Amino acid sequence: MLVTFKSKATGDLYMFEENARQILDLLGKEVRQGIITAEQTGDAIKVLEAEIARQKIEEAREKEEREKEEREAEERRFYGEGKDEEDEKEKERLRGKPEPQKVEPSVPFSARAYPFLQMLKAAHKKERDIVWGV
Repeated sequence: MLVTFKSKATGDLYMFEENARQILDLLGKEVRQGIITAEQTGDAIKVLEAEIARQKIEEAREKEEREKEEREAEERRFYGEGKDEEDEKEKERLRGKPEPQKVEPSVPFSARAYPFLQMLKAAHKKERDIVWGV
């Protein structure tokens, strides 16, 4: 389901409910219907910017951990450690069993939240409300 955010400061912003809920929960708002008044936009900007910064740190830590694991796996392959495990994976692949796919990281929170943050900033500057579900 899509949530449509409206403000006289900007055009409409469409967001999947799951992503909208993540942002609105931070702001103490319901996803079904609500309003962020012009007076609330300043505080909402601060909250959202702080969460974006926190999430970026978390995402960087997770990326670093994934890269470390990949380097360690590469080293094990290079030095022949875990060779029996690698041979078994190759045998399974040749038998037609698909190798597990590498999971790519999802779209970061900061990228999903950026359009809403821009809407908040425009609404704050022009002293306008943001509404949804109406």
